[in-house]
Amino acid sequence: MKTEHTFIAHSTTIDQINALKAVVKAFKVKFEVKKELIQSEKAEAFNNIKKGMKEVELIQTGKAKGTFINDFLGV
Repeated sequence: MKTEHTFIAHSTTIDQINALKAVVKAFKVKFEVKKELIQSEKAEAFNNIKKGMKEVELIQTGKAKGTFINDFLGV
């Protein structure tokens, strides 16, 4: 009997992901894997962007010295 159900598993390690993939493949179940940022990763990314924007503002107002890309890359 065919049914349309969605099964969501919240894996936390690569081993869990690989095990889940193996099981669903063995049962010939169609599946997709989506990576979602967890809340702490979202907060960290937001804080890094915010910090970068503050640094750019300081450079633009002359309160901090910027680094030329060639110096940064060592070219």
